[in-house]
Amino acid sequence: MNTGQMLLTIGAMLLLSTLVLKVNTNNMTTDSVRAEAQYGVLATSIITSFMEEAKGLAFDSVTDSNSVNLLSQLTIPLKLGPESGETYDTFNDFDDYNNFTKVDSTMPTAHFIISCKVEYVTTANVSGFSTLPTWHKKLTVTVSSPYMTNTVKQSTIYSYWFFR
Repeated sequence: MNTGQMLLTIGAMLLLSTLVLKVNTNNMTTDSVRAEAQYGVLATSIITSFMEEAKGLAFDSVTDSNSVNLLSQLTIPLKLGPESGETYDTFNDFDDYNNFTKVDSTMPTAHFIISCKVEYVTTANVSGFSTLPTWHKKLTVTVSSPYMTNTVKQSTIYSYWFFR
């Protein structure tokens, strides 16, 4: 082999090495994006489950067995949350989810930290919160994980309607 052939061979090997490195980098990037998307879908599913579960309960602790027609009969904002002795398994109204936190480690590939916040909102400002009881409560569920770069957060509003 002469010097020209040697240089061509070295150049070809360098080009092949660069190509293999680029393909491997692209594969790893694709795998990481796919995993992030899967965790995001799982987080969204967890949030949806919590919201559906909460909306299946009574609006307030006083509305689980009686009807209410005055705002003053509802739980004051400072008292939103589970009543004394209630645990997640015995939640009976929507606002029991206030300040609820759970670590879900049932999946072997990911651990999720779920936290909930319940607030009264007004129709004029559903993004904020009300310091007085209203006929509308907002549940915000946040899911994070050490395996996700972003936190997933969604809110839903539950309104009390009473028909006579």
